[in-house]
Amino acid sequence: MLITIKFWSWVRLKNVIFLLMLLKTCVIFGQDLHTKKVIVIDPGHGGKDTGAIGINGILEKKVVLNIATEIIRLNKTLFEDKFDIYLTRYSDTLISLSDRSRLAKTLKADVFVSLHCNSSSTSSKGMDVYVHNTNIYEENLKSSITLGWCILEESTLKLGFKKRGVRFANFQVLRETVAYCPSVLLEMGFITNSDETDYFLEPKNIKAMALAVLMGLYNYLNIEL
Repeated sequence: MLITIKFWSWVRLKNVIFLLMLLKTCVIFGQDLHTKKVIVIDPGHGGKDTGAIGINGILEKKVVLNIATEIIRLNKTLFEDKFDIYLTRYSDTLISLSDRSRLAKTLKADVFVSLHCNSSSTSSKGMDVYVHNTNIYEENLKSSITLGWCILEESTLKLGFKKRGVRFANFQVLRETVAYCPSVLLEMGFITNSDETDYFLEPKNIKAMALAVLMGLYNYLNIEL
């Protein structure tokens, strides 16, 4: 039993450890990690933390990981690896919130985006973007709001989701990253709404959402240049 516990503890941490080792290797060999903008995508939840459960049984943790994986693929195939994109998890593992934000700090990320799906009553629908309600890191807060609007505009105008706006919250993953880079948390629709939960059952819609997020990032970074 002890061996099993230790094994799964290692599995949960392997994503973060791998990326930290990769960063160290790049520094040793003198590679410049900042020739491209560094984006950290955080697929929320994972492992035993399923996140919200849709009315058709769909799991938030799976939806957001699928979208994050597709963002990486689209960055390579459509954007010719324009950005250096890292995920906080690449599989169905649970990574602590502190490790997620620590990764962004270690990689000196230019942008941090946490992906989630919302849940509420069956009538609730639409997309929200959250930024941290800080009064200290004003420049990163302003940039976070701009980033949030860029992604929200791209997603709602192109995909037809209701625009619920940019909101302020004290989520840990935002609180621990806003000091280092613009940070947003996306709530990409309500999987407790029959229309929006069915939307994420279609692979083509996963690709559409991933592209909307990536285009929002592209628009934001062009504004900031």
